[in-house]
Amino acid sequence: MKRAVSISIGSSKRDKAVVVELLGEQVSIERIGTDGDMEKAAQMYTDLDGKVDAFGVGGTDLGLMVDKRWYRLHSVKMLVKNVRQTPVVDGLGLKTTLERGAANRLDTLLGDEINPRNALIMTASDRWGLAHGFVEQGYQCRFGDLVYSLDIPLILRSEQAVKIMAAAVMPIAGRVPFHWVYPTGESQGQRKPKGEEHFLWAKVIAGDCHYITRYMPDDLSGRIIVTNTTTRADIDLFRSAGVKYVLTTTPVLDGRSFGTNMMEAALLAATGRKEPVDYSSPGTYFDELQELVDQIGMEPQLQEL
Repeated sequence: MKRAVSISIGSSKRDKAVVVELLGEQVSIERIGTDGDMEKAAQMYTDLDGKVDAFGVGGTDLGLMVDKRWYRLHSVKMLVKNVRQTPVVDGLGLKTTLERGAANRLDTLLGDEINPRNALIMTASDRWGLAHGFVEQGYQCRFGDLVYSLDIPLILRSEQAVKIMAAAVMPIAGRVPFHWVYPTGESQGQRKPKGEEHFLWAKVIAGDCHYITRYMPDDLSGRIIVTNTTTRADIDLFRSAGVKYVLTTTPVLDGRSFGTNMMEAALLAATGRKEPVDYSSPGTYFDELQELVDQIGMEPQLQEL
């Protein structure tokens, strides 16, 4: 049996392990949270290197890709600095391939129910594929990178604005401690509603589940959520807020949709890939991953609440 492990600096309360069949292989997929302890996570990567088939980096990213430019998160690279044998991914591959088709999938399944065609993308800089997919499908979009990541009350209204923002901000933001811009550990469960007017403007709210649950207002009646890493508690929260549909960009397995990092690691484990993945110079990697996604028929799944 192949083994893929996602070591996350997020809350251990979200841990989950299941066995799935991918590409004819039995793959054990396991998410392990360290409650914000980056040193503990780094040690786990070191201890398991060469003993598992693929690693996922959870609760954070190794870097952010905006359009075709990759920005390294320097405070995160220490997590995997000692990994020498096991390939490491943070989910960017599936964000670039699988998630780009989420808006099209939503239109296919719901069509005219999506009215108005307004989408709030929580942060486009860490989910460029997802964001670009909504733009391609003709949605009017607002991008909350400054509002929800940096607490700057300025909404972005075009992809060009996101690219300009990233070029100006990321060389600095990429060097600050990661917990300054993203909730880790127990803070992931804390509610801090913010930017309510953007949630209420949108019919579709798309992006990282932690951002959505942390900042959403109590009432989202009739809205559609597009996200992943949902637990049963997340779904209960969405239901209590009046959300009508949840589209998870990764499959729901035993009541849980795992992160893109976990599922990307699972695919690498199933293929037996040993070569390291370099997002800054991916070569044909994204094309190869798209072929795997198409081969197994992986696609976003819709739940009606």
